[in-house]
Amino acid sequence: MRDNPSGTVLTKGELAALAAWMDARGLGSGPLGAVEPVTGGTQNVMVRFEREGRGYVLRRGPRHLRPRSNDVIRREFTILDALAKTDVPHARLIGACGDTSVLGGAVFYLMEPVAGFNAGVELPALHAGDVALRREMGFSIVDAQARLGAVDHVAVGLAELGRPDGFLERQVPRWLRELDSYAAFPEYPGPAIGAVDEVARWLDEHRPKSYMPGILHGDFHASNVMFSRAGADVVAVVDWEMCTIGDPLLDLGWLLATWQLPGSPAEFGGELARAGGLPTPSELVARYSEQSQRDVTAIRWYTVLACFKLGIILEGSYARALAGKAPMSVGEALHGTTLRLFERAQTLMSGE
Repeated sequence: MRDNPSGTVLTKGELAALAAWMDARGLGSGPLGAVEPVTGGTQNVMVRFEREGRGYVLRRGPRHLRPRSNDVIRREFTILDALAKTDVPHARLIGACGDTSVLGGAVFYLMEPVAGFNAGVELPALHAGDVALRREMGFSIVDAQARLGAVDHVAVGLAELGRPDGFLERQVPRWLRELDSYAAFPEYPGPAIGAVDEVARWLDEHRPKSYMPGILHGDFHASNVMFSRAGADVVAVVDWEMCTIGDPLLDLGWLLATWQLPGSPAEFGGELARAGGLPTPSELVARYSEQSQRDVTAIRWYTVLACFKLGIILEGSYARALAGKAPMSVGEALHGTTLRLFERAQTLMSGE
C-alpha cells in the first residue's frame, strides 16, 4: 500500500512496524491485507485489516496527537480489557500497545471486528421494513445500558478509573468552567444558548442526595451502539473515550436527552430515528427499571444534566469553528443542537 498523506489509513512503514509488533505476540504472520479506514464520527484513526484470514481493527489517536490522546487510548483499552469479564456487548480486545515508539508516538490497540451495523448511518432492509423490530432495537439499547450499570467496577479492576466521591456535586461547576473557557477564542461572542444559569441553579437545587457508583460510558446514544444484522440485539457498545466511574443513571439520562431531539440538525439516532416506530422516553425508563436495581425516580434530573453537559460540549465546537479550528457548517449545526438541548432541559424542569 502506498503512503497515505491524508492520515486516514497507515503508511507502509507503520504497517511494517505493526506487523513486527504482531509477530512478537504470535498474532499471525505474513503481510497485512485488505487494509481500509473505518469511517465514523471520531478524529481517532481506526483501520480494519486482515492477517492469515483473521480480521482486526486498530484504533489509535488522531494523526496529529493532542496532549491527552494517548491517555484516552490507554483508558479505552483498559476498559475493554475489563469488560471481557462481563456480559456487556463490546468489541473484544485482542492486544494493546502502550509503547509510543512502535507507531510514531501513538499508543494503540487491536480489537475484534464487530459483525453489526450502526443505525445512525444505515438501516438494512430487514430493520427499515419492520416497525416492531425497530421498537425492540430501542429497548435493546436500554438493556445494554442496564448491563453496563450492573457491573461491579471494583471486581473487574476499574476501581482507579475515576473519582466517584462527589461526582454529582462536581458536574455543574465543572461544565460551567468549560463554557467559560470558550472565551479564550476571541471570535466567540459568548454563549447565547438559553437559560444556562437557570438550568444550573435547578440542577443544584434538585440534585439527588446519594447514588451508587458504577461504570459510566459518558456518551451513550443511539449512534454509539452497533446492532445485529439479523435482529434487534445490540452487539457492541462503542466509543469508550468518555468512560469513567460515576453515576450510570447519567447514561440513561443521556439517551433520553438525545432521543428523537426535535428540530435538531444533528440527529443522534440518525437513520433509526428517522425511520421511527421507537419506544417513548417513559417506556425506555420503564424498561431500564425492569432490568436494573437502580432507583430511576430522579431520572428527570439526570436528563436535564445530560442536556446541560452535552449542550456545553457541543457549543465548544461552535466556538472552535468561529476561530477557524473546525468547519463552520459543523459548528453551526452543533450550536443548533445545543439550543434544542437547553430547550429540552427547560421543558423537563417545568415538569412537562
